[in-house]
Amino acid sequence: MLECDWTVQTLTLGDLSKYLSEQGLANEIRGDSDRIITGCNTLDDACDGDITFLNNPKYREKIATTQASAIIMQDDDSLQPVIPQIICPDPYQALTISIQKIYGQRRHPKWGIHEKAWIAPTAKVGENCNIAPFAYIGENVTIGNNANIYPGTFVGPRATLGDDVTLYANVTVYDDCRLGNRVTLHSGTVIGQDGLGYAPAGDTWMKIPQVGNVEVQDDVEMGANCAIDRATMGTTLIGHGSKLSDLIAIGHGCKIGDNCMIVAQAGLAGTVTVGKNVIIAGQAGIVGHISIGDKAKVYAQSGVGSSVKDGESVLGTPATEVRDARRQFVAMQKLPAMRTRLREMESELAELRAIVNRLTGAADESRS
Repeated sequence: MLECDWTVQTLTLGDLSKYLSEQGLANEIRGDSDRIITGCNTLDDACDGDITFLNNPKYREKIATTQASAIIMQDDDSLQPVIPQIICPDPYQALTISIQKIYGQRRHPKWGIHEKAWIAPTAKVGENCNIAPFAYIGENVTIGNNANIYPGTFVGPRATLGDDVTLYANVTVYDDCRLGNRVTLHSGTVIGQDGLGYAPAGDTWMKIPQVGNVEVQDDVEMGANCAIDRATMGTTLIGHGSKLSDLIAIGHGCKIGDNCMIVAQAGLAGTVTVGKNVIIAGQAGIVGHISIGDKAKVYAQSGVGSSVKDGESVLGTPATEVRDARRQFVAMQKLPAMRTRLREMESELAELRAIVNRLTGAADESRS
C-alpha cells in the first residue's frame, strides 16, 4: 500500500492556546477552553470539531454561519461570534501552527527498498529510505538518509540527494544535479533538463550542449510540474528555503536567492539573478540577463524587462513601480470617457471656429 496520510491529534482549545503561547504567539481564549478540536478548516467548510480562522475582513459575515467549533481571529469589538475564540494578532500564523500541531507532518509509507525499484549497483542509498516500485536510481547516484521516493521517479547518473528528501510520483532529476537536505519535489517536476540553448547557424539552429547542472539547496519545496533548466555551463541555483508553486519555468543559468517565493505559472528566462526574500507572483514573466534585488516584489502578470532594485515593487507590462503602474491603470480606465469628451470638444471647437470665421468675415466686409 503506497498511500500517505496524516496522523490527526485531538486536543482541547485550551491545549491549543497553550501550544501557541509556547511557540511565541501571544493569545487569549474567549469562551469554552474545554472545547474539543479535531481538525482545521475554512469558514465555509468547517464542521463540528474544526477550528477555523478569520484573517481577511471581507469574510467577516461568514462568522455568523460557520459550523466550526472555534475560531482564531484578531480582537474586534464589532464581531461577537457565538463560538469560542482564540484572539491573537496574527490569525494566519496561528492557523499554520495549529495545523502543524493537529495534523503533524505527512506520513510516508514504509515500504523500504521495494523489489520492483531499479537501483544501479554503483548507487549509494542511505539509511531508512523508502524507494517505491518502478522508481529508477541511476549509476553513481548518492541518496542521503530518510529519503522518500515515489513510483515513476527517475534519478539520473551522478545525481546527489541529501537527507530527508521527498520526490513524489514521476519526478525527474537529471544527471549531475544536486538536491540538498529536506528538499520536497511534487509530482511531475523536472530538475536539470536542457535549456533553450541554440546558436543561429544560417537559417537553422545549432544545439549548444548543456554541460552545466542544477543545485537545489536545503529546505526548498516545489509544487507540481515545475521545470528547472540545467545551466549551459556552471550551475542553475535555487537558494535555501525558497518555495515554488506549480507550473514554474526557471531558465538555464538562473540564480534564485534564499527564501524566495515564486507563484504558479511564473517564468524566468535564462541567466536571471534573483536576490533574497523576493516574491514573484503568478504568471509574471521576467526577461533574461537582468537582476531582481533583495526583498523585491513582482506583482501578478507583470512583464519585467529591466532590473528591479532592492525592496522595489513592480507591476504591469512593461513592469513599473507599483504606484506609477496603478495610476496608469486608473488613467487607462478613463480613456473611453476621455475619448468621448475629446470628440465633443473637437465638435465644439469646430463650431466656435465657424462662428469666429463668420464674424471675422462680416467685420472685413464692413470695413471695406
